Amino acid sequence: MPFALVFYYFIAFLGNISPFLDVKLTGTHPKIGINKGSKNAAADLGVKTIYLSFDDGPLTGSSNCIDICTRENVMATFFEVGLHQSRSAFGKKTYQQISNNSSLFALANHSYSHASNNYLHFYHHPDSAVLDFLKAKLVLNPTNNITRLPGNNAWNLNGIKRASPLALPLVNKLDSVGFNIIGWDLQWRFNKMGRPIQSPAHLAVIVDSLFEHHQTVTKNQLVILMHDHMFRAPADSLKLEKFIQLLKQRGQYRFRKLTQYPGLK
Repeated sequence: MPFALVFYYFIAFLGNISPFLDVKLTGTHPKIGINKGSKNAAADLGVKTIYLSFDDGPLTGSSNCIDICTRENVMATFFEVGLHQSRSAFGKKTYQQISNNSSLFALANHSYSHASNNYLHFYHHPDSAVLDFLKAKLVLNPTNNITRLPGNNAWNLNGIKRASPLALPLVNKLDSVGFNIIGWDLQWRFNKMGRPIQSPAHLAVIVDSLFEHHQTVTKNQLVILMHDHMFRAPADSLKLEKFIQLLKQRGQYRFRKLTQYPGLK
C-alpha cells in the first residue's frame, strides 16, 4: 500500500479518538447535555431511529455504499469532500448518483480539503477553515447546511454544543455563519489497511445496547459513522449489507437521513 494512503488511515484514526468537551449553550461551565430536539420533531423522539452516514467520498467504495443502500432501500447521508468531488470524472459521477436520489440520500458538507490531513494546522486557523467549508459548499451545492468536521467528533445544533477544545473555535465560527454540525454516536472503525474491524453482528449488538442504555447524543436517535473506502472490496461490501440486514431484522428501528435529525437550526 502506498505510504500516503497508510498515513491517511493513521491520521484519520487518530483524529477519531480525541476527547470531547460538552459546553452548555448558555453559561460558562462545561455540562454534559442531551439534545431533546426541536418541538416539531418531539413527537418522533420515541421512535428508535438510525442515521447511516458515510464520510470522505467520493472515493473508491462510494459506489458500493450507494448500491447497497439502494438495494436495501435504506436512507443514508454522505458527507462529501469538495476536492474529492471536483478532481475527477469518477468523483463527479458518484456525486451525481447521490444528489440524484434525494428520496434515499442526503449529501452534506465535509469540508473542501479535509484539512489536507493536517488537523492541528486546520483547527488552529479557524478563519481559514471556515473558508474551506464555504468553498466546499460552493462546489458541492448541498440542499442543507449540515456539516461534519474532518477528524473530530463535534456537534452544534439547537440545544447542544459538543466539541473538543481544539475544535471549539471553529465550531463557534461555523455556528455564526449558519451551519449545523453533526458528529456521531457510533463509529464502525477500520484497520491500518482501511478495512472494517468490528463484525456486522458485533456492531449490531452495540447498536442495541446504545439504544437500551440511552447512550446517544439525542435519545432514541443513533448516528453511525462509516467511511466509504472501507467497503471497496467485495468481502467488505458484504459486511455492510449484512449489518443493514441485521438492523432491519430487529424490527424496531427505522432509517432516516440526517436532514431529518431533530434539533437542526
